[in-house]
Amino acid sequence: MPTSRREFLVSSAAVLSAGAAPSLAATAHPGSAARPPGSPPAFGTAPGVGPEVSAATFSEAEKLVRVRMSLPERAEAASNWRNSMAPLYERRTGPRRVALEPGLAPYALCNPVLPGTAPMPQRAEFVRSGRDPGPLPSREVDIAFAPLWQLSRWIEARQLTSERLTELYLQRIRTFDPRLKCVITVTHDLALEQARAADRAIAAGHYRGPLHGIPWGAKDLLDTAGIRTTYGAEPFRNRVPGKDAVVVERLREAGAVLIAKLSMGALALNDVWFGGQTKNPWLLQEGSGGSSAGPAAASAAGLVGFAIGSETEGSIVDPSDRCGVCGLRPTFGRVARTGAMTLCWSLDKLGPIARSVEDTLLVLDAISGPDPGDLSSVPSVLDFDAHAPVRGLRVGYFPRWEQQATEVDRHALHTLKSLGLEAVAVELPDWPYDSLNTILFAEAAAAFEELTLSGGVNQMRMQTPDAWPNTFRQARFLSAVDAVQADRFRRLVAQHMQKLFQQVDLLIVPSLRDEMLTIGNFTGYPSLTLRAGFIEITQARSDWAPDPKRPLPHFNPPRRVPHSVTLVGRLFDEGTLGKVGLALEHALDVEHDRPPGFA
Repeated sequence: MPTSRREFLVSSAAVLSAGAAPSLAATAHPGSAARPPGSPPAFGTAPGVGPEVSAATFSEAEKLVRVRMSLPERAEAASNWRNSMAPLYERRTGPRRVALEPGLAPYALCNPVLPGTAPMPQRAEFVRSGRDPGPLPSREVDIAFAPLWQLSRWIEARQLTSERLTELYLQRIRTFDPRLKCVITVTHDLALEQARAADRAIAAGHYRGPLHGIPWGAKDLLDTAGIRTTYGAEPFRNRVPGKDAVVVERLREAGAVLIAKLSMGALALNDVWFGGQTKNPWLLQEGSGGSSAGPAAASAAGLVGFAIGSETEGSIVDPSDRCGVCGLRPTFGRVARTGAMTLCWSLDKLGPIARSVEDTLLVLDAISGPDPGDLSSVPSVLDFDAHAPVRGLRVGYFPRWEQQATEVDRHALHTLKSLGLEAVAVELPDWPYDSLNTILFAEAAAAFEELTLSGGVNQMRMQTPDAWPNTFRQARFLSAVDAVQADRFRRLVAQHMQKLFQQVDLLIVPSLRDEMLTIGNFTGYPSLTLRAGFIEITQARSDWAPDPKRPLPHFNPPRRVPHSVTLVGRLFDEGTLGKVGLALEHALDVEHDRPPGFA
């Protein structure tokens, strides 16, 4: 993944946020100067709070904000800084401190559906494929690597029991996790209990659907009652929630079997957690990508039937590409995040990672829907027909990105055209899309403010310039003006995406193209990442910025690894992504290869 996505935008920083309305504390704050009853509120009249500042303080701050002031202007700014900023300091440091609970969402909510946008799909219909799963394999390894759609048919037909499949995956976790470091907590007893309950229900004729009896793994930011949920970070490694996340509840209701809490980059960044670095099953000399590192590695190595990951800005797409699995990032708002760790209220999304396209749609169907605990979640329908034709659909591609495309990317586009899709050249303005990360950095620093100010981030394993501890500290100096301007820019980008999708039904893009990872996430559009072929590499890949002290391994001869493409669809139109992805997967026929050493 390009490192620019992780770089902090110093050019958009400033000293402190500024208020937006006159402070009523000017007349109500204990100890404030006596003012006549009925006096109007005024800026800059609260008692001074915080450290003394001088004109020299502002002179240094100008280097961050890239604003020039004259000597008299600096002196004027310093003269009432402590009075003007008093209410901002006070909320955080006192004397009238207000603690903000982790579950408290911002008052402003993100809605990816802009005014004038065509309505989302209105038909709620789900038609899975009628493919014959074939006979149950005699070798257990072939069962372990079977896609979810196939496993579910064998369980439905009672050729395979949930308990047998669960035992198989538990054994594979014991055997292979020491090499992969993809599991944080094995839910051994709970898994066997749920598997046996599933077998009893199915035997009694109470089959709940395609997830019934299927063992799955949860990225360790989904709360599980009585089972630790660590966020992959040292300060939370002993955290045990008292209630299940909504997605966990929905999967339990669908009959799925929770087998493991899977690793994630600490606080949802890259692939290093307190237990080490999660490895790519295809190439153990490199990490699996992040931050849904464990879900991708476990799915690729045949340790679970499917997994749930999350994405803020690439955390499903990236590891799915590197590990050669299928990842579905839903439209923002489709899947309720209640009970999941918050990194960024206006960006976080939960979605499935599995071994085939159809698998991800089967899971999405079970976890979709709003919940009162997630104020950004909305009602939606899923219209997916595995047998629907794709001929005549318009697929957009970006000629400007051709230089960085691989032969696998080009072949995937050619294959779509051979399936009858119309390829349409499209463009977006050449803008600094990474400047949108001002929003991510500000929201993430707010979500973990207490951890930062208390020094808890100092316990985290990664202490590098591009890791969260440094970014959280830097974000304390972001300008509120720049944050508002970034939000306005976000709307402008969304308007251009809205116009683009009037020309096409979906897009095909190189999976790790930096602009589209940023644009797609900040505008809320869904994406589907699927294996499209294989490439050869001569050096290990990493999401971390280059570090001369930790050089990445080189390979001679080159190593063969999977390579993916990503389809981006209209808002709430994951059904079209699914049917096109399914057709492309069948035509390419490259999803059956398994990582050497795990098969």
